[in-house]
Amino acid sequence: MKTAVLALAVLVYSAAPQKPVLMAVYKSPTCGCCSKWVEHMRQNGFTVHVTDLNDVSAIKTKHGVPSTAQSCHTAIVNGYVVEGHVPAADVKRMLKDKPAIAGLALPGMPAGSPGMEVPGIQNAAFKVLSFDKRGATKVYAQHGR
Repeated sequence: MKTAVLALAVLVYSAAPQKPVLMAVYKSPTCGCCSKWVEHMRQNGFTVHVTDLNDVSAIKTKHGVPSTAQSCHTAIVNGYVVEGHVPAADVKRMLKDKPAIAGLALPGMPAGSPGMEVPGIQNAAFKVLSFDKRGATKVYAQHGR
């Protein structure tokens, strides 16, 4: 009987709705790839609030994004920075593991990263970096070949 009650409790707990993960995104109002990345994050369960800015450099500076890791948009989620077209799976892993980093970055805009998919163009291999408050970077995840 205890096993059945425990199994039911696990089933009920796993079926319970997850608390939404709120994300603030700062991007250019004219950037289509940024909007596609926002949609990628929403499709992966994030609740996204977008602020369009003509210049997002002040946000990057405020949150310590290293110049070598910058991309087109910056997001803040649960105290972490997410710079550029970082896949949702990497963001979810960071939020689950809670590493002692400032955030994740995908420098540039590699083809095939979320929001940068182009039919007929081969996806590039790319590396997502973690960065700390001093600006030091390390490879966090590799995608592609």
